[in-house]
Amino acid sequence: MRRAIGLLSLALVALSPWAPAQAQAPKEVVIGILYPLSGPVAQVGIDSVNAVKMAVEIINNGGSTLNLPLGKTAGLPGLGGAKIRLVIVDHQGKPDVGQAEAERLITQEKVHALYGAYFSSVTATASQVAERYGMPYLNAESSSPGLTERGFKWFFRTSPHDGHFSVAMFDFMKDLEKRRGVKIKTLGIMHEDTLFGVDSAKVQEELAKKYGYEVVIKMAYRAKTTSLDAEVGKLKAANPDVFLPTSYTSDAFIFVKTAKNLDYNPKMLMAQNAGWTDPSFLTEMGKDAEGHITRAPFALDMADKKPMIKPINELFKKLKDNPGGRDISDVPARAFTGFIVLADAINRAKSVNPEEIRKALAATNMPPEQLIMPWSGVKFDEKGQNTGVRAILQQVQKGKYATIYPFELAAADVVYPLTPWKDRK
Repeated sequence: MRRAIGLLSLALVALSPWAPAQAQAPKEVVIGILYPLSGPVAQVGIDSVNAVKMAVEIINNGGSTLNLPLGKTAGLPGLGGAKIRLVIVDHQGKPDVGQAEAERLITQEKVHALYGAYFSSVTATASQVAERYGMPYLNAESSSPGLTERGFKWFFRTSPHDGHFSVAMFDFMKDLEKRRGVKIKTLGIMHEDTLFGVDSAKVQEELAKKYGYEVVIKMAYRAKTTSLDAEVGKLKAANPDVFLPTSYTSDAFIFVKTAKNLDYNPKMLMAQNAGWTDPSFLTEMGKDAEGHITRAPFALDMADKKPMIKPINELFKKLKDNPGGRDISDVPARAFTGFIVLADAINRAKSVNPEEIRKALAATNMPPEQLIMPWSGVKFDEKGQNTGVRAILQQVQKGKYATIYPFELAAADVVYPLTPWKDRK
């Protein structure tokens, strides 16, 4: 199947009117960027686009002293100093819009690669278009495990998927039991009903069985819901030791408010990223988020162990499109890293020919010293998944995210169990 898709893609490339032009040395490299820039998750998309723009400024302007593979000289040296130009689109979090925009970027904007799109469901449809046209597609943050299980030739992902993240979550529970002498027996799983939530819950249920935990409740709810009263009521009745939610931003807000209103108190809440690491989550939820744990691939408090984090964060805070001086957070940190990987591959390809870029991406071997992530590097397997990924866990403590796991990277000790609502000040 993978071979058949690849042959079809190559045929489309050969027949497409823009293929001959791409064989010539370009003055610029055009990248199509897909993110949600409107709707309830807009801030994540805006921050991610800002991170990509920052990477482009570093590469195009040159003179950087950062330990990145590009940025020492202006432009892409492998392409005679060609500059990168972005074409940014808003997919609104809608898979059909993402699909249409991906097609437009390829056929009308004549991009040389596609990049994005945060929502797993949108990444799935947009990358399907890229596969059909034989267009390199790099994703930096969508976590549905199935995205790299489709036999696609042109799709690459730098970030951990929910399988990697969930393994870290379950390892943490086992290690916490040993470290604290506590016993965790039961789990509750609640997830939104798009590809992200469904795949996350599936992986968590499989791991619960493998690690010997009983799932006493598992339920889906409609994404972008207006009420979670019934679901929180069921959680309160089932009373699992650990609650594992998978929700985007607006749903995460509703859950926290509902849990407080209905006095739902799990001993531990461990979220599958997304809404819990949206930059607006702590601002909106304040003290009500205290003690919540989320998985993540990035944290600012790792700066002592990853020296490049601090200067990158300072550049991010000074961006003209970041008027509030917002710190770089999880998703934009991944967006920055993924874009550097894509640009490095295009530079090494010394061409904007799609097949040459694809080969360069497949041959990527970026060392950890050139990353702001806690990974062992970037190197793709035959499915296009980075094999050097590593997940961390963070807990909201005193209004900020603190890295708590792996214990050797921890900046703070774990607060367990959660303080009941009635005892919070």
